Amino acid sequence: MTRCLRRIAPLALALCHLAAATPAAAQESAAAEALFDRGLADMEAGKYETGCASIAESHRIEPKPGALFTLAICESRWGRVASAFTRFGDYLALYEQMTPDQKSRQGERAKVARKERDRLGPLVPELSLSLPPGAPAGTVVKRDGRAVDGALLGKGVPVEPGEHVVSTQAPGGPVWETRIQLAEGEKKRVALQVNGASTAAPSGGISGRRTAAFVAGGVGVAGLVLGGVTGALTLGKKSVVEEHCGSAIGVSDETACDQTGIDAAESASTTGLVSTIGFGLGLAGLGAAAVLFLTEPKQGEEAAAATSRRIRARVLAAGPDGVVIGARGAW
Repeated sequence: MTRCLRRIAPLALALCHLAAATPAAAQESAAAEALFDRGLADMEAGKYETGCASIAESHRIEPKPGALFTLAICESRWGRVASAFTRFGDYLALYEQMTPDQKSRQGERAKVARKERDRLGPLVPELSLSLPPGAPAGTVVKRDGRAVDGALLGKGVPVEPGEHVVSTQAPGGPVWETRIQLAEGEKKRVALQVNGASTAAPSGGISGRRTAAFVAGGVGVAGLVLGGVTGALTLGKKSVVEEHCGSAIGVSDETACDQTGIDAAESASTTGLVSTIGFGLGLAGLGAAAVLFLTEPKQGEEAAAATSRRIRARVLAAGPDGVVIGARGAW
C-alpha cells in the first residue's frame, strides 16, 4: 500500500497544480473574450481608438490568429496604415506555420490579409532621421516620446501618416524639438539639430583658431592705438624739453634744464617707453592674427590637419626695439 502511494503521489501533486491553474486560465480566457467582443463592437461603431485598444489587449492576454487578423482590420479602418501593414504581415507569417487543418479553419482571412497588405504597402510613410556631424556621443533622439534606436538613424522607418514630434538632447544639454508632418506614402529625410553640441564646420560656428585670431587682432589694434597716443604725447614733451634746456634757458650745457624741462624729460621717457611697447604689442598681435588666419584648415580638412600637421603661431621676442613673430609646427 505504501509503495502504491509513493507511485501516485507525484501524479496527484501535478493534478493539484493543474486544478489550481485551470480556474486562472479560464478567467484570463474569459477576460480576453470579453475584451475582444467589446473591441469588435466599438470597431463596428466606428470607435476605432477604443476598439483597437481592446482587441490588442485581448490578443496580448490570449494570442489567437483571429484576434490578430481583426486587430489588423481595425487599425486599417482607423487609418493607422503602418501598424495595419505590420499586423497583416504578422498574421500571414503565423498562417504559414499552421497545419492544413488549421489553415482551413481560417477561411478567407489569408487571402484578405495578402490583398490588404499589398494595398497598404504604398501608403505607408517612411521617415529617416539623422544627427548632424559632430553630435556628442550619447545624444538621445526621440520620436513621439520614444527613444529611437541608434541603428535606425539614417534609415527609412515606417511610421503613421500625420504629425510626429521629434526631439534631440545631448548629455546635460537642452532639448531641441521639431514637428514633422507626413502624408500617406510620403518619404522624408530630416537632418536634426542638437542644442549645445559642438558640430562640424558646416554648422556655421566659429572655430577656436579663428576666435584666437580675432582676439589677437583686437590686442594688436589696441596696442597700435596705445603706441600712437603715447607717441604723440612724447613728441609734445620733446618740444617742452627743447624750450627749457640748454641754450633756450641761457646755459651752455645742453643737458642742463630747469624744473619744467626736467619734468618734461622724465614724462617723455615714460611715454616713449609705453609707446614702444604699445607698437610692439600691436605688431605682434596683428602678425599672430595673420598667421592664425593663414594656417587655419579648410572645411573638411580639419580632422586630417589635426593628425598630419601642427602649427602654432607665437611671439618669439618682444622689447623696446621691436618684436619677432613666427610659427612653429610639424608636418
